[in-house]
Amino acid sequence: MIDHVHDLRSVREATDRLLTAAAKLDNAALAEESHLPGWTRGHILAHLARNADALVNVFEGRPMYESGDARDADIARDFGRPLVEQLEDVRNSAARWEAVAGRPQDWTRVVELRNGVTDVAARVPFRRLIEVELHHVDLNIGYELADLSEDFTEREIAFLADRWSGRPEVPPVTLRTTPGKFWHTGGTEGTPVVLEGPADELLGWLAGRGSRGAHLAVLAGDALPGLPPL
Repeated sequence: MIDHVHDLRSVREATDRLLTAAAKLDNAALAEESHLPGWTRGHILAHLARNADALVNVFEGRPMYESGDARDADIARDFGRPLVEQLEDVRNSAARWEAVAGRPQDWTRVVELRNGVTDVAARVPFRRLIEVELHHVDLNIGYELADLSEDFTEREIAFLADRWSGRPEVPPVTLRTTPGKFWHTGGTEGTPVVLEGPADELLGWLAGRGSRGAHLAVLAGDALPGLPPL
C-alpha cells in the first residue's frame, strides 16, 4: 500500500540531509565531476531544483517539462551558479513542491509525467524521494548506496524491477539478497539469470550506479546482463 504521507515526510528528511551535506562544499568542489558521466555536482543540484518545479507542474495539471530540450537547457543554464545560489534554489523549489503536495487532493487520480509515463498521484512523492536519494549518492560526497535505508532500497529495487519487466532486450532475471528476499525482472526471451548479493549491489545494477552489479554472484545464466539507460 502506498503511503504518500510517509513518503512526503521522507522526502523532506532526505532533502535536509542532502542540503546539509552539500553545504560543506565550496564553489570549486561544485564544479567537479559527479558520479554521473558528463555532469558536475552543480548539474545535479540544478536538476534537483528543476525536478521539484516539474513535479509542481504535474500536480497542477501542466506538462512536467515544456520539452526535453527545455529541461536540458534549464540545467545547462543553472549548473554553474555559486554554491549559495544552488542551495537556495534546491531549498526553495523543494518548499514549493511540498506546499503543492501538501494540499488536500485526490491521491488516487492518474497524473502524467515525462514521455507519456503515467502514475497515480500517491506514488509521485516516492518518485521524488528516488530523485533526492539517488542524486545525493551521485554527488560523490561520501553518501553511498549502502547508506540508503533498507526500506527505501527494497522499494526502489521493486520499482526498478517492475520498470525493466517485459523488456525484450533484458533476459529473465531473478534478484536475490543473501538473506533470501527476491524479485523478478526482464522479459521472457533468453537464458534465465539469477543474481545474488547485498541489496545495495542489486540496486546498483538496476539503477546503473555504484559498482553496477560487478560484485553480484551470477548463480545461473552466462553473465551479468546489461541494462538500457534509465
